[in-house]
Amino acid sequence: MAYGCLALSMSLVGAYVALSKPLVAAFPVLLLAWLRFGIAALAMPHWLKRGADEPPMTAHTRWLVFLESFLGNFLFSICMLYGVSMTSAVSAGVIMASIPAVVAVASWLFLRERITVRIGLAIACAALGIGLLALSPAHAPASTDAAKSSMPWLGNLLVFCAVLCETAYAVIGKSLTGRLGPKRIASLINLWGFVLSMPFGIWFALSFDFGAVHGGIWALLAVYALAASIWTVWLWMTGLRHVPAAQAGVFAVMLPVSAAFVGVLVLGENLSAPQLIAFALALAGVVLATWPGRRT
Repeated sequence: MAYGCLALSMSLVGAYVALSKPLVAAFPVLLLAWLRFGIAALAMPHWLKRGADEPPMTAHTRWLVFLESFLGNFLFSICMLYGVSMTSAVSAGVIMASIPAVVAVASWLFLRERITVRIGLAIACAALGIGLLALSPAHAPASTDAAKSSMPWLGNLLVFCAVLCETAYAVIGKSLTGRLGPKRIASLINLWGFVLSMPFGIWFALSFDFGAVHGGIWALLAVYALAASIWTVWLWMTGLRHVPAAQAGVFAVMLPVSAAFVGVLVLGENLSAPQLIAFALALAGVVLATWPGRRT
C-alpha cells in the first residue's frame, strides 16, 4: 500500500507538470503559485484540525513544517519553472536524474538510514533510466528554444536547486510523518505556501486581466491545485510513514515516466526506442527497491 501511494504520488506530479504548460502560458509563475495554494486552502480547512492520536506541535515541529513548505513546495516550484525556461529540457532532465541518489545520500547523512546494495542498484537504475529519457531525441525541439536563452548556466543552477529542494522535501517529510498525520501535513504546508506566495500573487494580480482567461484554463487550474497541493502530498506522506526516505526517493522515476506518457497519450508526442529502454530501466529500479527482502 505504501509503495502504491508513493508511485501514484510521483505519477500525478509528472502528469500535472506535463499538463501545466497552458497554465504557465496563461498566468505569471508567481501568480499561478498563489492561485494554486489559495484554491487548495479552500478545499481542505477541515484537515487543519489535530487528530486524536497526534501530540501537540512543538516549536521544532512547526519549524520543520515551515521548511517543508518553503523548500519542497514554494521554492521547488519557482526554481523548476524558471530553471526550465532558461535551459534546455535535455539539461534539466539530466540534472533531475540525480534526485534518487541525492535523496539517498541525504537520508544517510540526516536520518542515519542504511543504504543496502539492492537500494544502491535501484538508485543506479533510476538515474540511468531518467538520464537516457532526458537524452532521447524527443526532447530535442525543446532544447532548440532553450538555446536562445542567454543564461543557460543560471537555468541549470536553478534546476539543481530544485533537486536539492525535492531532497529536503523527502527527508523533512520523513521526520514529520512521525509527528503529524498526512492530512494535517498537507494542509499546513499548503497554508504556508499560500502565505509565502501572497505578496507576489497580489502584486501580479493587480495588473492581470483575469477576464481574458477562458473557462477551460480555470478548470485545469482547479485540477492542478487539487493534485499539486492535496492528492500528491497526502499520498506521498502516507507512503513515507512506512518506507525509508532513501527507498522512497527511487519512486521519483515515476515523475518523468508519467510525464512522458501524458505527452504521448494527450499531447500527441512520439515514443522512441531509447525512451522505451529508459522506462524499462526506471521500472527495474522500482522493482529492485520494492522486492521483499529475506526475513531474519
